[in-house]
Amino acid sequence: MSHQFSSETYVPFSREDVFSWYTRPGALTRLHPPFAGEVLQEPEGGPVEGSESVITLNLPGLLGTSLTAASGLVGSVLPVNPPSRVTWRSRHQDFETGRGFTDVMVSGPMRSWRHERQFLDEGPGTLLRETVTYELPGTARLPRSAADRLHRMVEPQLRRIFAYRERQMTEDLAFHQSHGRLASQQEEHKQEHSGTPDDAHQPQVVAVSGASGMVGTQVCALLGGAGIQVRRLVRRDLRGTWQNTGADQIAWDPVNELIDDDALAEVDAVIHLAGHPLADRFTEEHKHKVEESRVRGTSLIADALARMEQQRPAHRALISGSAIGWYGATAADRTHSQAQLSEDDPAGTDFLASVCQQWEDAAQRAAPAGVRVVSIRTGIVQSPAGGALERMLPLFALGVGGPLGGDQVQSWISLDDVAALIVHMVLTPQAQGPINAVAPEPVTAREYAQTLGAVLRRPAAIPVPSAGPKLLLGDQGAKEMVLADQRVSAQKAESLGYSFRHQDLAAALRHLLGR
Repeated sequence: MSHQFSSETYVPFSREDVFSWYTRPGALTRLHPPFAGEVLQEPEGGPVEGSESVITLNLPGLLGTSLTAASGLVGSVLPVNPPSRVTWRSRHQDFETGRGFTDVMVSGPMRSWRHERQFLDEGPGTLLRETVTYELPGTARLPRSAADRLHRMVEPQLRRIFAYRERQMTEDLAFHQSHGRLASQQEEHKQEHSGTPDDAHQPQVVAVSGASGMVGTQVCALLGGAGIQVRRLVRRDLRGTWQNTGADQIAWDPVNELIDDDALAEVDAVIHLAGHPLADRFTEEHKHKVEESRVRGTSLIADALARMEQQRPAHRALISGSAIGWYGATAADRTHSQAQLSEDDPAGTDFLASVCQQWEDAAQRAAPAGVRVVSIRTGIVQSPAGGALERMLPLFALGVGGPLGGDQVQSWISLDDVAALIVHMVLTPQAQGPINAVAPEPVTAREYAQTLGAVLRRPAAIPVPSAGPKLLLGDQGAKEMVLADQRVSAQKAESLGYSFRHQDLAAALRHLLGR
């Protein structure tokens, strides 16, 4: 028995711009909610006739999101990865440029699935009309009333996903419009400046390290939506003979301090996000890997960009990772008494502050040659796909969640904002130096738990014992990461023209969790 789900969305952008964004690289990644699963394969060349995409899907609702989060947590500490998702492969067909296309499920959890999209002119904007026709598995033998009840369970989940996609599409298009990156704006710019050197100041090719990470994946997708070519830095042993793996990749070997200079010379900017994972017990071995991976890799890229800028000046930029760990975990780890921490404050005195200082110093090696250098001091990134939120979801879903600490201030940022802020810095020529990547409204640990509980409609009264983080991270890791007290300012990012999508935590969590 087939069922139908319909959705109509008005988008305040032209049909040509909306359709172009839908067919640019990264659109599926930007549209697939983190509470629903992940994208394994985007359609090569866009959703053109015969192309395919592959995603994973969690079980429906908070239960499914929490099970996947718990699976990720177990997989991060044990050599197992409990299954919590199903794989869904779609084929794209009925492609008509500027008008629409259809997805048909090739394999997946449904008995059948057909998703049709029509892009229609609606005044100055676009009406996106979507129709999904599907059959649930195993319902052929059920009475109609039972099948209808199952359908009524599926429809709210579809509404969550479609509402998320609508917000993402509208916000992304507004972001690209503010930077002149819509298809119509780029065509207009091309015509106005044909034959002039002005295009040299418009980034067209950007290399990204750490491109497969939680943040890097979204950064690459946003760059693709802006019409920018993305070259992913991939690790290779470059000491002997080697072959590059494709035009969209650049080989590098941070262990042996080697990089493909010829390929890197073609890029306008490098976004450097790679580094050894931070979340592990703070043993001497782990701390050495954390420090060395950041300093050595950043120095390699910075020196390579400096050489190229000296040989052929091209207004290159290096947007490098850093963290609010720069400021020290607590007041006792700082040489000043500022309550609100800004980019002008000196580095703290603990381990992570030392790492961040060396990390940023390594990036600055490119600056004397004329490379524009920005260090993104990232706060606590919010996403059910990783980080602190992923670790807290299972407890809250079970009704045993609560604050991890009390009055210490947590400077957070949504996954969408940290990715967009990084791309904003690529596209903002006046941006340089350290930039705090935190939302304008930090919260205490107690407020964080209360807000998450309210969004999930779960209690948030049971404090999480500090023994838990100490068991996973060690005493030092728990102090510097989980129990840190850092009220960090977002003023510089805002002064550089960045407009936050999620200024307050509740709005961010509702969006990220589809609540």
